[in-house]
Order: sequence, then structure tokens, then C-alpha cells
Amino acid sequence: MNIIYFKQVLIVGLGGFVGSSLRFMVHGWTQRFVPAGVFPLGTLVVNVIGCFFLGLLGGLLAYRGILEPGHRLFLMIGVLGGFTTFSAFAFETLILIENAEALKAFANILLQVGLSLAAAYAGYIGARYMLIVLK
Repeated sequence: MNIIYFKQVLIVGLGGFVGSSLRFMVHGWTQRFVPAGVFPLGTLVVNVIGCFFLGLLGGLLAYRGILEPGHRLFLMIGVLGGFTTFSAFAFETLILIENAEALKAFANILLQVGLSLAAAYAGYIGARYMLIVLK
């Protein structure tokens, strides 16, 4: 393993620590509004927020290329990769299906995918407008 690759691994790992810690805090705070087992609201909120910021950063990169490679590794792969929780979404949906709560499982799938795509798009378009305003 060369030194450059090792530095990249460390950058992603540090970002993952930040993102995972933020996910734990946001999920816990959000889930207080809905009792455990009723609906996986914490995961939904984390995924939508994460998709928005990934879209925003992706848009800023596409329109201006403003992030250095190290920043991109830290923010997009590390922080946002650690923050979003697609695996939790999949598992929670499976549990809803296992518990014969098909309507909740279907709602979870529609909300997670639909709102996350909408958030990513909003962030991406938001980047375009931010750059116009900041010009």
C-alpha cells in the first residue's frame, strides 16, 4: 500500500467517523418523535438529508469543480457515506415485511426512494442557483 493511498483511506475513515456520529445523533433525535417500531422515521430523515447534501456537493462539483480531491473523499465518500443508511433502510423494510406490515413496508420504500431522489435533485439544482447568486 503506497503512502498516497493510505492517506486517502485515512481521509475517508475520518469522514466516515464524522458521518456515522452525525447519523447516530440525527437518527436518535428524530426517532424521539415516533416510538420505536412504529415507523423508521430516523432512517428516512437521515437518508433524505444525506441525499440532499450529496446532490448539492455533486452539483457544485459538476458546475464548478470546486472541491479538491481530498475534500471530495472526506465529504462525499467519508462523511455522507457514513451518514446515509441505505443498509438500515433495507433491513427495516425487511423487518416490516416479516412482521406482516406490508403497507408500512411499501410506504417506507416509496418515501425512502422518492424523497431521497427528490432531495438529491433539489440539492443538485440548488447548487446551480447558489452559483448564479454567488457569481
